Amino acid sequence: MVSKEALTAPDNSAEKHIFVVVMGVSGTGKSTLGSALAKALDMPYVEGDDLHPKSNVDKMSTGIPLTDADREPWLKLIRTTVEHMCVEQSANPEKKGNLGVVATCSALKRYYRDILRGRTKPVTAKDEKEANGVLEHLEPAHPEVLPTYFVFIDGPRDVLLDRMQKRPGHFMKATMLDSQLQTLESPVGEGGVVAVPLLDSTEDQVTAAKRGLSKLSAITLEVSTNGTLEQTPEEETKKHTEDVN
Repeated sequence: MVSKEALTAPDNSAEKHIFVVVMGVSGTGKSTLGSALAKALDMPYVEGDDLHPKSNVDKMSTGIPLTDADREPWLKLIRTTVEHMCVEQSANPEKKGNLGVVATCSALKRYYRDILRGRTKPVTAKDEKEANGVLEHLEPAHPEVLPTYFVFIDGPRDVLLDRMQKRPGHFMKATMLDSQLQTLESPVGEGGVVAVPLLDSTEDQVTAAKRGLSKLSAITLEVSTNGTLEQTPEEETKKHTEDVN
């Protein structure tokens, strides 16, 4: 169970922890960008789809769209999983560089994104029953000490459909793309969102995401290349100025 005190461990400032969600409809390449961004920031990576209960996977495998009742416990589990990981980082004195987690999730509706932000509605007995006990061990999330940012991959339907049709073995059916696009409430204009074009290369998407996240979070994110932390361009400029002066 995660407590607010654990997330605000004195040895590591809570302001250094961030939760980054790479989001978009199926076929946008969330896993590709999410893992690449996590590596670049030297943060752990969570594949949100891996946390789906079997009932959700079975539904999607047969082309049945998920309901809000299906998604709510899954979204809360993603948030709580990330909070636990951040607590482990705070307790690890050997952890250097950026503190936080990168995860992938479709996050189609603003309501879903609010759950990932930690702004959850009170859990009722009915919620517990519908969630088959998934929520019974979870404490309330703490949005104020673990800020959440979204990297939204945006692109045209025809490209998305082509990508989905070429993915063998994935449980998400191409026929569900239109359902996802109809459900999608664009996050553009919400606070804490960076939009990157679908058609950009992964490298360019990572660069744009890092730049946007640094501005939004007011945190100087260290960049990792092959596991070695390097300074961001802003830090290099500052260092050069200090050296000259």
